[in-house]
Amino acid sequence: MVVQQHRSGGGARAVCALAAMGVMAAAAGCSGGGGDPAAADDRTGPRAVEAVRQAAAVLTGAADASAARTAGRPGGGAEDTTAGAGTSGDAGTSAHADTKAGAGTTAKVNTSMETAAGGTRVTIRGRGTYDFRSRSGRLKVVLPQDAVGKEEHLPITELLAPGALYMMNRGAGVPEDKWVRIDTTALADGNLVTGGATDPMAAAELLLGARAVTYLGESDLAGVTVRHYRGTTDIGRAARQAPAASRGALTAAAKGFRTDTVPFDAYLDEQGRLRKVRHRFSFANEGPAVEVVSTTLLYGFGVPVSVRIPAGRDIYTGEIRQGQQP
Repeated sequence: MVVQQHRSGGGARAVCALAAMGVMAAAAGCSGGGGDPAAADDRTGPRAVEAVRQAAAVLTGAADASAARTAGRPGGGAEDTTAGAGTSGDAGTSAHADTKAGAGTTAKVNTSMETAAGGTRVTIRGRGTYDFRSRSGRLKVVLPQDAVGKEEHLPITELLAPGALYMMNRGAGVPEDKWVRIDTTALADGNLVTGGATDPMAAAELLLGARAVTYLGESDLAGVTVRHYRGTTDIGRAARQAPAASRGALTAAAKGFRTDTVPFDAYLDEQGRLRKVRHRFSFANEGPAVEVVSTTLLYGFGVPVSVRIPAGRDIYTGEIRQGQQP
């Protein structure tokens, strides 16, 4: 299997070195199915690649740009009422985004991020909601317990916005009533793993660069019939295909990783919507490699999403306590 390697660090330090204030830094201190072969015949090769890319394009808005280019042409210009229904302002330009969107525009989100290095396995879990049109969401990220089952860190509240990650209960000397703001376009990984949960927008946008995809058949996902695709994606290509308003993080990741290739498993429902995606990253330079498996599960499409961006006075601007950051 081809895995992604990061330029900096080695072993567990490679993950910790991604950002001075990432969740992965805090966590570092914590101790598909078969399917019908006949059905697979018409979903292999280019058709499989197109199915995955199209699912990503609808969620991320890349399909809107493509539709706009065909508007006015014979047979073109059809409106996609599902992808663009009910959106409101952009969280990057408004202090408040409150959206109740149509199916496919917003979703409930479950995330997990599992790391393994030196025989130690750590899992970080998150839960929340996300609006793919305003590119904003809210997650509560839970760090693992210590070896005796004691909670070592309060759950971290994360607000996701274009180009920014806001974190509450970050620890490391940050006051409990203050947010920490991180510029995701300045992170070497583009916040693919730093926040302890891959931004759902970035998780979907990565699939825009899908290639060498194989259809593995149908399976059941929480009572929903899904089609399982496995392949690799190219971060550089995904960044170029992503909408301009949200491609900054992927562009940063494309520059920060040694190789652009990332293996993935994607699960699409019968409407072609992305329901689950798992990306496999690996960081290695000196010492043993650290594998990071990031999973994003989407469900409850159409749920209302409310994200209030913190005011400047509520953002912590001091230094992070020494010993609590990489």
